[in-house]
Amino acid sequence: MASALEELQKDLEEVKVLLEKTSRKRVRDALTVEKSKIETEIKNKMQQKSQRKAELLDNEKPAAVVAPITTGYTVKISNYGWDQSDKFVKIYITLTGVHQVPTENVQVHFTERSFDLLVKNLNGKSYSMIVNNLLKPISVEGSSKKVKTDTVLILCRKKAENTRWDYLTQVEKECKEKEKPSYDTETDPSEGLMNVLKKIYEDGDDDMKRTINKAWVESREKQAKGDTEF
Repeated sequence: MASALEELQKDLEEVKVLLEKTSRKRVRDALTVEKSKIETEIKNKMQQKSQRKAELLDNEKPAAVVAPITTGYTVKISNYGWDQSDKFVKIYITLTGVHQVPTENVQVHFTERSFDLLVKNLNGKSYSMIVNNLLKPISVEGSSKKVKTDTVLILCRKKAENTRWDYLTQVEKECKEKEKPSYDTETDPSEGLMNVLKKIYEDGDDDMKRTINKAWVESREKQAKGDTEF
Protein backbone atom coordinates (compact mmCIF):
# COMPACT_ATOMS: atom_id res chain seq x y z
CA MET A 1 0.00 0.00 0.00
CA ALA A 2 1.39 3.34 -1.02
CA SER A 3 2.18 5.83 1.75
CA ALA A 4 0.47 9.20 1.99
CA LEU A 5 3.70 10.90 0.89
CA GLU A 6 3.93 8.75 -2.22
CA GLU A 7 0.28 9.49 -3.08
CA LEU A 8 0.90 13.22 -2.78
CA GLN A 9 3.94 12.99 -5.04
CA LYS A 10 1.83 11.17 -7.68
CA ASP A 11 -0.87 13.84 -7.43
CA LEU A 12 1.77 16.51 -7.92
CA GLU A 13 3.14 14.84 -11.04
CA GLU A 14 -0.35 14.56 -12.50
CA VAL A 15 -1.11 18.23 -11.79
CA LYS A 16 2.14 19.21 -13.52
CA VAL A 17 1.13 17.17 -16.61
CA LEU A 18 -2.28 18.85 -16.70
CA LEU A 19 -0.69 22.29 -16.37
CA GLU A 20 1.48 21.60 -19.40
CA LYS A 21 -1.53 20.54 -21.51
CA THR A 22 -4.12 23.13 -20.57
CA SER A 23 -4.35 26.51 -22.28
CA ARG A 24 -7.35 27.89 -20.41
CA LYS A 25 -6.33 30.60 -17.90
CA ARG A 26 -9.05 29.75 -15.41
CA VAL A 27 -8.08 26.09 -15.42
CA ARG A 28 -4.38 26.93 -15.18
CA ASP A 29 -4.99 29.20 -12.17
CA ALA A 30 -6.96 26.46 -10.40
CA LEU A 31 -4.27 23.86 -11.15
CA THR A 32 -1.51 26.24 -9.98
CA VAL A 33 -3.26 26.74 -6.63
CA GLU A 34 -3.70 22.98 -6.27
CA LYS A 35 -0.03 22.44 -7.15
CA SER A 36 1.05 24.83 -4.38
CA LYS A 37 -1.17 23.10 -1.84
CA ILE A 38 0.21 19.67 -2.73
CA GLU A 39 3.81 20.91 -2.58
CA THR A 40 3.15 22.38 0.90
CA GLU A 41 1.67 19.08 2.09
CA ILE A 42 4.64 17.16 0.73
CA LYS A 43 7.05 19.53 2.50
CA ASN A 44 5.20 19.10 5.80
CA LYS A 45 5.15 15.32 5.48
CA MET A 46 8.89 15.22 4.79
CA GLN A 47 9.61 17.42 7.81
CA GLN A 48 7.52 15.16 10.02
CA LYS A 49 9.33 12.12 8.70
CA SER A 50 12.76 13.68 9.36
CA GLN A 51 11.70 14.69 12.85
CA ARG A 52 10.51 11.17 13.71
CA LYS A 53 13.78 9.75 12.40
CA ALA A 54 15.81 12.16 14.53
CA GLU A 55 13.78 11.26 17.62
CA LEU A 56 14.42 7.56 17.01
CA LEU A 57 18.16 8.21 16.70
CA ASP A 58 18.18 10.24 19.92
CA ASN A 59 16.44 7.42 21.76
CA GLU A 60 19.10 5.00 20.58
CA LYS A 61 21.99 7.16 21.87
CA PRO A 62 23.54 6.20 25.21
CA ALA A 63 22.96 8.50 28.14
CA ALA A 64 25.17 11.56 28.00
CA VAL A 65 28.08 11.65 30.41
CA VAL A 66 28.01 14.77 32.54
CA ALA A 67 31.36 16.52 32.31
CA PRO A 68 33.01 17.49 35.57
CA ILE A 69 32.81 21.10 36.61
CA THR A 70 35.73 22.99 35.13
CA THR A 71 37.47 26.01 36.56
CA GLY A 72 36.17 29.43 35.65
CA TYR A 73 39.34 31.03 34.31
CA THR A 74 43.11 31.03 34.60
CA VAL A 75 45.01 33.60 36.66
CA LYS A 76 48.55 34.48 35.61
CA ILE A 77 50.99 34.41 38.52
CA SER A 78 53.29 37.43 38.58
CA ASN A 79 54.36 37.65 42.22
CA TYR A 80 57.05 35.30 43.46
CA GLY A 81 60.33 35.21 45.31
CA TRP A 82 63.53 33.29 44.67
CA ASP A 83 66.87 32.44 46.18
CA GLN A 84 69.57 29.83 45.61
CA SER A 85 71.91 27.32 47.13
CA ASP A 86 74.97 25.65 45.64
CA LYS A 87 72.77 23.08 43.89
CA PHE A 88 69.35 24.67 43.42
CA VAL A 89 67.56 27.82 42.35
CA LYS A 90 64.40 27.99 44.48
CA ILE A 91 61.24 29.81 43.41
CA TYR A 92 58.53 30.49 46.01
CA ILE A 93 54.91 31.08 44.91
CA THR A 94 52.29 31.95 47.52
CA LEU A 95 48.80 30.55 46.81
CA THR A 96 46.33 30.43 49.68
CA GLY A 97 44.94 26.92 50.16
CA VAL A 98 47.16 25.25 47.55
CA HIS A 99 48.10 22.52 50.03
CA GLN A 100 44.45 21.44 50.15
CA VAL A 101 44.03 20.61 46.43
CA PRO A 102 44.79 17.10 45.11
CA THR A 103 48.46 16.47 44.34
CA GLU A 104 47.74 15.92 40.63
CA ASN A 105 46.25 19.42 40.41
CA VAL A 106 49.70 20.97 40.88
CA GLN A 107 51.77 20.36 37.75
CA VAL A 108 55.23 21.64 36.81
CA HIS A 109 56.96 21.03 33.48
CA PHE A 110 60.70 21.66 33.14
CA THR A 111 62.98 22.15 30.15
CA GLU A 112 66.68 22.99 30.21
CA ARG A 113 65.99 26.74 30.17
CA SER A 114 62.38 27.10 31.36
CA PHE A 115 59.59 25.84 33.59
CA ASP A 116 55.83 26.27 33.71
CA LEU A 117 53.53 25.79 36.67
CA LEU A 118 49.80 25.03 36.48
CA VAL A 119 47.58 24.78 39.55
CA LYS A 120 44.11 23.55 38.63
CA ASN A 121 40.80 24.12 40.41
CA LEU A 122 42.00 26.13 43.39
CA ASN A 123 38.98 27.97 44.79
CA GLY A 124 37.26 27.75 41.40
CA LYS A 125 40.22 29.10 39.42
CA SER A 126 43.39 27.86 37.75
CA TYR A 127 46.76 29.53 38.28
CA SER A 128 49.54 29.60 35.72
CA MET A 129 53.18 30.72 35.74
CA ILE A 130 55.58 30.38 32.80
CA VAL A 131 59.25 31.35 33.10
CA ASN A 132 61.32 31.14 29.91
CA ASN A 133 64.98 31.90 29.19
CA LEU A 134 66.40 30.97 32.58
CA LEU A 135 69.77 32.57 33.16
CA LYS A 136 71.60 29.22 32.99
CA PRO A 137 70.73 25.62 32.07
CA ILE A 138 69.05 23.39 34.64
CA SER A 139 68.80 19.62 35.01
CA VAL A 140 65.29 18.54 34.02
CA GLU A 141 65.60 15.20 35.84
CA GLY A 142 66.97 16.80 39.00
CA SER A 143 64.32 19.54 39.21
CA SER A 144 61.11 19.13 41.19
CA LYS A 145 58.35 20.85 43.14
CA LYS A 146 57.13 20.80 46.74
CA VAL A 147 53.74 21.89 48.02
CA LYS A 148 53.74 23.42 51.48
CA THR A 149 51.15 25.36 53.44
CA ASP A 150 49.87 28.08 51.07
CA THR A 151 53.09 27.80 49.05
CA VAL A 152 54.45 26.04 45.97
CA LEU A 153 58.24 25.64 46.00
CA ILE A 154 59.88 25.00 42.63
CA LEU A 155 63.39 23.55 42.80
CA CYS A 156 65.47 24.04 39.65
CA ARG A 157 68.61 21.90 39.85
CA LYS A 158 71.62 23.80 38.53
CA LYS A 159 73.49 21.99 35.80
CA ALA A 160 76.65 23.73 36.90
CA GLU A 161 76.72 23.47 40.68
CA ASN A 162 78.45 26.01 42.90
CA THR A 163 77.79 28.78 40.37
CA ARG A 164 75.97 31.92 41.36
CA TRP A 165 72.92 33.24 39.53
CA ASP A 166 72.72 37.04 39.73
CA TYR A 167 69.35 36.98 37.95
CA LEU A 168 66.61 34.41 37.43
CA THR A 169 66.26 34.93 33.67
CA GLN A 170 68.37 36.16 30.79
CA VAL A 171 65.78 38.84 30.02
CA GLU A 172 66.02 40.20 33.57
CA LYS A 173 69.80 40.36 33.23
CA GLU A 174 69.61 42.27 29.94
CA CYS A 175 67.06 44.73 31.33
CA LYS A 176 69.18 45.46 34.39
CA GLU A 177 72.31 45.93 32.29
CA LYS A 178 70.49 48.40 30.05
CA GLU A 179 69.56 50.41 33.12
CA LYS A 180 73.20 50.75 34.21
CA PRO A 181 74.62 54.24 33.48
CA SER A 182 77.08 54.39 30.63
CA TYR A 183 80.45 56.02 31.20
CA ASP A 184 81.71 58.18 28.41
CA THR A 185 85.44 58.92 28.84
CA GLU A 186 85.16 61.98 26.65
CA THR A 187 82.63 63.70 28.90
CA ASP A 188 83.25 65.49 32.17
CA PRO A 189 83.92 62.86 34.91
CA SER A 190 81.80 64.83 37.36
CA GLU A 191 78.85 64.52 34.96
CA GLY A 192 79.20 60.72 35.00
CA LEU A 193 79.26 60.76 38.80
CA MET A 194 76.15 62.91 38.88
CA ASN A 195 74.35 60.41 36.63
CA VAL A 196 75.31 57.56 38.96
CA LEU A 197 74.13 59.49 42.03
CA LYS A 198 70.89 60.43 40.26
CA LYS A 199 70.23 56.78 39.39
CA ILE A 200 70.94 55.64 42.96
CA TYR A 201 68.67 58.41 44.29
CA GLU A 202 65.78 57.47 41.98
CA ASP A 203 66.00 53.76 42.80
CA GLY A 204 66.70 54.17 46.52
CA ASP A 205 64.33 54.08 49.46
CA ASP A 206 63.61 57.03 51.79
CA ASP A 207 66.67 56.35 53.95
CA MET A 208 68.92 56.25 50.90
CA LYS A 209 67.48 59.52 49.62
CA ARG A 210 67.99 61.22 53.00
CA THR A 211 71.59 59.99 53.10
CA ILE A 212 72.32 61.32 49.61
CA ASN A 213 70.64 64.66 50.38
CA LYS A 214 72.68 65.02 53.56
CA ALA A 215 75.93 64.18 51.76
CA TRP A 216 75.06 66.64 49.00
CA VAL A 217 74.38 69.49 51.47
CA GLU A 218 77.59 68.78 53.40
CA SER A 219 79.55 68.68 50.15
CA ARG A 220 78.13 72.02 49.05
CA GLU A 221 78.86 73.57 52.45
CA LYS A 222 82.46 72.35 52.36
CA GLN A 223 82.86 73.66 48.82
CA ALA A 224 81.47 77.05 49.80
CA LYS A 225 83.69 77.16 52.87
CA GLY A 226 86.75 76.28 50.81
CA ASP A 227 85.98 79.01 48.32
CA THR A 228 85.74 81.57 51.16
CA GLU A 229 89.03 80.51 52.75
CA PHE A 230 90.74 80.65 49.42
